[in-house]
Amino acid sequence: MKFAYRFSNLLGTVYRCGNLNFTCDGNSVISPVGNRVTVFDLKNNKSDTLPLATRYNIKCVGLSPDGRLAIIVDEGGNALLVSLVCRSVLHHFHFKGSVHSVSFSPDGRKFVVTKGNIAQLYHAPGRKREFNAFVLDKTYFGPYDETTCIDWTDDSRCFVVGSKDMSTWVFGAERWDNLIYYALGGHKDAIVACFFESSSLDLYTLSQDGALCVWQCDTPPEGLRLKAPTGWRADLLQREDENEDGDEDEDGEREATVRGKAAPAAEEQQGKVKYSRLAKYFFNKEGDFNNLTAAAYHKKTHLLVTGFASGIFHLHELPEFNLIHSLSISDQRIASVSINSSGDWIAFGCSGLGQLLVWEWQSESYVLKQQGHFNSMVSLAYSPDGQYIVTGGDDGKVKVWNTLSGFCFITFTEHSSGVTGVTFTATGYVIVTSSMDGTVRAFDLHRYRNFRTFTSPRPTQFSCVAVDSSGEIVSAGAQDSFEIFIWSMQTGRLLDVLSGHEGPISGLCFNPMKSVLASASWDRTVRLWDMADSWRTTETLALTSDALAVTFRPDGAELAVATLNSQITFWDPENAVQTGSIEGRHDLKTGRKELDKITAKHSAKGKAFTTLCYSADGQSILAGGMSKFVCIYHIKEQILRKKFEISCNLSLDAMEEFLNRRKMTEFGNLALIDQDAGEEAGVAIPLPGVKKGDMSSRHFKPEIRVTSLRFSPTGRCWAATTTEGLLIYSLDAQMLFDPFELDTSVTPGRVRAALRQRDFTRAILMAFRLNEKKLLQEALESVPWDEIDVVSSSLPELYVEKVLEFLASSFEASHHLEFYLIWTQKLLMAHGQKLKSRAGTLLPAVQLLQKSIQRHLDDVSKLCCRDAESTTARSSTRPQRYWFT
Repeated sequence: MKFAYRFSNLLGTVYRCGNLNFTCDGNSVISPVGNRVTVFDLKNNKSDTLPLATRYNIKCVGLSPDGRLAIIVDEGGNALLVSLVCRSVLHHFHFKGSVHSVSFSPDGRKFVVTKGNIAQLYHAPGRKREFNAFVLDKTYFGPYDETTCIDWTDDSRCFVVGSKDMSTWVFGAERWDNLIYYALGGHKDAIVACFFESSSLDLYTLSQDGALCVWQCDTPPEGLRLKAPTGWRADLLQREDENEDGDEDEDGEREATVRGKAAPAAEEQQGKVKYSRLAKYFFNKEGDFNNLTAAAYHKKTHLLVTGFASGIFHLHELPEFNLIHSLSISDQRIASVSINSSGDWIAFGCSGLGQLLVWEWQSESYVLKQQGHFNSMVSLAYSPDGQYIVTGGDDGKVKVWNTLSGFCFITFTEHSSGVTGVTFTATGYVIVTSSMDGTVRAFDLHRYRNFRTFTSPRPTQFSCVAVDSSGEIVSAGAQDSFEIFIWSMQTGRLLDVLSGHEGPISGLCFNPMKSVLASASWDRTVRLWDMADSWRTTETLALTSDALAVTFRPDGAELAVATLNSQITFWDPENAVQTGSIEGRHDLKTGRKELDKITAKHSAKGKAFTTLCYSADGQSILAGGMSKFVCIYHIKEQILRKKFEISCNLSLDAMEEFLNRRKMTEFGNLALIDQDAGEEAGVAIPLPGVKKGDMSSRHFKPEIRVTSLRFSPTGRCWAATTTEGLLIYSLDAQMLFDPFELDTSVTPGRVRAALRQRDFTRAILMAFRLNEKKLLQEALESVPWDEIDVVSSSLPELYVEKVLEFLASSFEASHHLEFYLIWTQKLLMAHGQKLKSRAGTLLPAVQLLQKSIQRHLDDVSKLCCRDAESTTARSSTRPQRYWFT
């Protein structure tokens, strides 16, 4: 098995904090998810997470007008310049302070960042060939408190900055003579948003108390005059003018005017830019909407969208302030609002519950409605074809995700407490879950309903769940009564209660090939129960420490157990003999929490692997636990093959090996001070004795951990539920050159020469020895459809598996559906009997093939159903015709 696994997608989390952006075509939403960025393609119904990460949670994202570049800034002030075309980081930069917002100018030449109580103007990267991509042009002072928002005029001549000191400042991007800065007041609370009117210097400002001020400027944008240069700048310009040949023509006269040499009378006539307030409106007339949290304005349609802390949003038409409609989309605070370029779709982000909503306001319907798990995800399971992933969380919700689109398409909320285990049955259409609420539930993916609820005679908390290969037997382990309960899926009746363990049940797993159940417990034993022998204990495996996880190899011939002393032991279940062990303490490399009194080296003694999973071929095992690392071990050699760092986000706890000594004071660790408490609600840092503010609020860092790991049945990817979300790692086929039995006589030229000579079998064999995807595709598609039978039967057995793997991966993107289906059918018909003898090694390729064909079957069947419905509707309205002979 090749281990070129790379991060491919992040599921389970759709929005954390920061500002939302639409792409320039208006079809995709760019959403910050922790320290990563996910692009939701609304037109093609897909989500894709960029393969990059910041050091802290992302604070703001600035998108260039052409949609090619993005500036991503995290909470620590670290910035990434990212190319959205090639999906890579172009430059790193540190702003030396917390940045609240970043905005490109409409012409794409400059961008502004608000940092502290100042605004900094930079030259936009990519316009010139320069060593430093971020060149500071000017720094603007004026506000006395933190700056919060930015907006530009359409011609990029001026920008406006709002501040928490209730003032709004208009600055010139150039050295204008009649506008250096202009300060606007009129508000009684912090400025949330400010917007220029289209092709004008007129302004709208919105404050947190729900007030909107309309400001009119007495000067059009064309009336701004460049300031006359003085000092060395004037001398330099004078020397340039002396070197110019010829008399001044019209253009020269205009240039002199710009430089301040002409039209002194016009300067005397025109004064400085002035603003006057035309109107002031309030949002809280009809109800208590006084806490405005986010706003967006579409200049072409004059549409203002405002979001409030109560989860309500308003649509108004400006400047008349006419209410179009008002709607409540959540019971949590709306943290970010964005409008696409056409003004049809509005995106809302709610950080409290991690919601992302896209609303089409004209039809009043949702384009996208996604929400991740409110609390951490605890468990996951792949469907047998690898097309779906089910996750269970501490919030009691069970969500099913489509691995191709990355979207959650159904959420089950029947559990009243945290979900502890999830699994699919062999058919792939039934999900079984266990929960701390004392129930085990079965959900139907055809009708999306809970059709079975399994309970115990006495209320108990279930810690794990397992279903046998037939899907008829359901088992769950109890955390408090130390018993294992067995139910029938058909009748829902309790069949048996298995007792014998002397500690909480930590894991259950059925043997894929036999009717044997393995149970791991904190009593330092693993018991094997034989279903055929009235659930008697056939073997008891004695361990050296508490068992935390247990799993069978896909062929059922080996058992792996993770224990509290950071070891993974391997057993032969038939003979109850230990066959090997792996010491993983040094590979875990746990970090040190901010409040730990001991070093990371000593705290690692109490950490261990809590989840295990075999690879699809059974040669390797995945292990993860209370650490930021996921390890892949080779079982036979008992060595570490690769270690994946699932996160580099320092906003999470237990990420660093050593603590920052600057945070340690004589009064204790600065992490104990709730520095961010109530910042969003406008409450200062709570001090001892202060009675104002919510003293029950707590600010804490979630600890990094891996709660569950699963390999896809196709063997091409694996998933992990972590503090960050549901991470998907898949094989990177584009970057991997992996020739097969290559020698000097095999070249692309020889392959194409064989194709011209219609020697298709030899061409295909040489193409697979080079193993280049485009060459393989060219060789296979050159075979006429009526000769596929002959060519497929003449292929050696060693190459049949590789052809099947290539066909399975090609189904995802190719339009030649029938052609590849013929290839698949002829290969299986010609080599089916020989392939059965190697069913174990071929299983991942066959399951990937089944997943690809099943997806096309679902798409075509939906299309045929729609066509049939429309044909029936047309025929019912068509007049009947009768023919008589």
